[in-house]
Amino acid sequence: MLFPFPVLLCDIGGTNARFALKSSPDAPLLPGLPVKTAAYESFEVATAAAIAGFDVRPRSMIACAAGPIFGRSVQLTNAAWSIDGALVAQELGLDQGLLLNDFEAQALSLPALEHDWTTPIGAPVPPQPGVQLVIGVGTGLGAAALIEVEGRFLALASEAGHVDFGPVGAIEAEIWPHIDISAHGRVSVETILSGPGLARLHHARCEAAGIVSPALDEIALVEQAHARPDGEEARTLGLVWALTARCAGDLTLNLLAKGGVTFSGGILPRLTTFLEPSKFRARFEDKAPFVEMMKGIGTRLVVASDVVLPGMAAIAASPQKYMIDYQARAWR
Repeated sequence: MLFPFPVLLCDIGGTNARFALKSSPDAPLLPGLPVKTAAYESFEVATAAAIAGFDVRPRSMIACAAGPIFGRSVQLTNAAWSIDGALVAQELGLDQGLLLNDFEAQALSLPALEHDWTTPIGAPVPPQPGVQLVIGVGTGLGAAALIEVEGRFLALASEAGHVDFGPVGAIEAEIWPHIDISAHGRVSVETILSGPGLARLHHARCEAAGIVSPALDEIALVEQAHARPDGEEARTLGLVWALTARCAGDLTLNLLAKGGVTFSGGILPRLTTFLEPSKFRARFEDKAPFVEMMKGIGTRLVVASDVVLPGMAAIAASPQKYMIDYQARAWR
């Protein structure tokens, strides 16, 4: 499998689509202007606008999208776009292309992370061999795993954001009955651990405590929390970190992800003011009878932006290092 250069890289989320161009394997990554997904009627129209911003025309593309992949196509979970890779290649005149799930791509990007792109949560835990887990809280919640098999990397995609998520302890038990479940009729992980979920969680927490609070979306909630570090909004975001730690601990046990947990993308880097690493680690490790094992598993936060783009560029440069079914998934 070859991806002829220049290669266009694209990270398609429910809210934003980000583009970059790699003109050759050793060339620097050229960022394009991000676009709002809702501002364009289709992925093809948005991509044509992005290509117009570069001096050279791409010959191939690797894109990742927030939704389950079926061969060469995807329907975004939290946006209206439906993408068919073969049609994209034909319409844009591309020689080759590949479509990945967004967190499949995040997992495949882990080997490309530079040391200064991440920061440990709590005391650094030395890396160890084994399954690696990557989690992100954005428009939804994404998670995927990475394993290495005979020197090649294999990503295991998931829809972990849609599994049921119940309360633990008296405080959470008081909050859960107030969570708005009108969308799907149940509380899943991303019902509360996602961009829109933050506001949903805040409203439920305030109702449970008998506190009258103004209606806030997630953007206003974060702004208010930064403006009032001792206010209710900040307390909600502190709870977000605790629930994220608990969720991550559960997923770590599911996969025995002894290779470590990376939190990448989304909104968590903007919420570090409300992160208490010792409390985070306590919730993450509180998985009896495996507390000691959990203590030996590292947790880190990606602080650099758009790291999935250089990760996909690494796939384009060395596709043989990745266990991807190119025959079934490549666009040409």
